[in-house]
Amino acid sequence: MARRLRLITFDLDDTLWDLRPVLLQAEQELAVWAGGRCPELVERFDRAALMALRLELMANRPELAHRISDVRIESLRLALEQCGRSTAEARLLAREGFEVFIAARHAVQPFEGVEACLGELQEHYQLGVITNGNADVFRLPLGKYFDFAVRAETLDAAKPDPRPFSEALRAAGVEAAETLHVGDHHDHDIAGAMGVGMRSAWFNPKAREWPGGPSADGEFRQFGELPALLHRLQD
Repeated sequence: MARRLRLITFDLDDTLWDLRPVLLQAEQELAVWAGGRCPELVERFDRAALMALRLELMANRPELAHRISDVRIESLRLALEQCGRSTAEARLLAREGFEVFIAARHAVQPFEGVEACLGELQEHYQLGVITNGNADVFRLPLGKYFDFAVRAETLDAAKPDPRPFSEALRAAGVEAAETLHVGDHHDHDIAGAMGVGMRSAWFNPKAREWPGGPSADGEFRQFGELPALLHRLQD
């Protein structure tokens, strides 16, 4: 019989909510801000151009690979300087613009059933977050359900690297065999969790084909199914 679970960890983006509309809205709000504070930025850098600048920055500064907030701030500073702003002014504006972006980036809409599921699981397990993104779950109403969060930005290591998973085990004071990780990504979440000995559950709302390799211990399409899946995994 499998060991009883004591800890459930969750990915955030595309697991608890749909990331794409959130990012699009956040970038639109950043563009509106820029139109008022630095119109030439909007004229010279559309969404694709800013993305290209971020990719170039990460290629030139690999130490920023997991610090995506810093990448956004620094690339915005570079763009502002290319628009003729001084380094000092560009730094201040980049930080101001990022605060507009990150506030909107937290305007998430959880998938149906997420909050009810977390509320039920909280009564029986420790709950944690392991995320490669720059959302801070404790800025959200959902934060009340979680005991801790491990973020790639602060750890400087991203899934599927074993370090985020090991840090979650340390934070909860449990062993890998007593933990299940829930996520949507077959490599970052499922393979990463399995690599340290955790069990895993694949959130697959679109009924995709498994891409190959060792499969998750369980699969679900709606969050209302997760509590029953956890019970089955421990029978």
